[in-house]
Amino acid sequence: MKITLANHYGMCFGVRDALGLTERAAAEGAVTVLGDLVHNGVVQEQLAALGVQRGKLEEVGQSGTERVIITAHGAAEGQRRAWREAGFAVTDTTCPLVRKAHRALAQLVAQGVQAVVIGQAGHAEVRGLCGDFPGTRVVEGAEDVAALEFAPRFGVVAQTTQPLGKVLELVECLRARHPGAEVVFKDTVCQPTKDRQEAMAGLVREQQLVVVVGGRYSNNTRQLSETARRAGVAVRQVETAEELQAEWFAGIERVGVTAGTSTLEETVQAVVARLEGFGAAGF
Repeated sequence: MKITLANHYGMCFGVRDALGLTERAAAEGAVTVLGDLVHNGVVQEQLAALGVQRGKLEEVGQSGTERVIITAHGAAEGQRRAWREAGFAVTDTTCPLVRKAHRALAQLVAQGVQAVVIGQAGHAEVRGLCGDFPGTRVVEGAEDVAALEFAPRFGVVAQTTQPLGKVLELVECLRARHPGAEVVFKDTVCQPTKDRQEAMAGLVREQQLVVVVGGRYSNNTRQLSETARRAGVAVRQVETAEELQAEWFAGIERVGVTAGTSTLEETVQAVVARLEGFGAAGF
């Protein structure tokens, strides 16, 4: 069984930096992360082993520690301010590319547009983007675009981990839905997401099955899986190597492996090693 790693996969710089900041904060004393630092169960277990506590961003003041951490997904500025005003020391690990999306949305709102975020409704990053601008509409598919009422000007940004192709399709869908409106689009999809999506597009052309490694609730991991499925390739998404089952690979000769942007390198290598074991056993 031939195993091929994608050209781009795994943990991005934003997640790596957020993890490093949190680990250093934990080494200095008790600290609470306000939400999931990243959507990856293995990372969460490692942080718990360091004594990092978990809290909720929305529950201002309800923390068992005086120091709290804003996750890599970011937050509304009003939420940061509320925690500081409540007397807490705030460490902010927001990814710089998520900050870029916040600035882009703020600039559009200042121009008087109907703000639109293309992304997963309810996701931490999307909640943070919309938090300071309650009139913002979130769209995830064409049916959401169809529900948008006419506005003279729409300003559109995207959740950083959305596939760019999907985002562009929805922007064109909005233009077709309201041809009399001006639609201003700012591309806020992050480069690591673009790189991993592009690498996946190349990977699936040569594989019978693709293993996607990442958190069950990670949007960018889920989008990688969906990209492979749309290409007609079988997909298995796992968080750890232990979840792999030998019978999945019976008769399979070519397997591709990729990973979401919050997946540790050691997790990916453990997956590859287990797959190599299956290959040696004749699967």
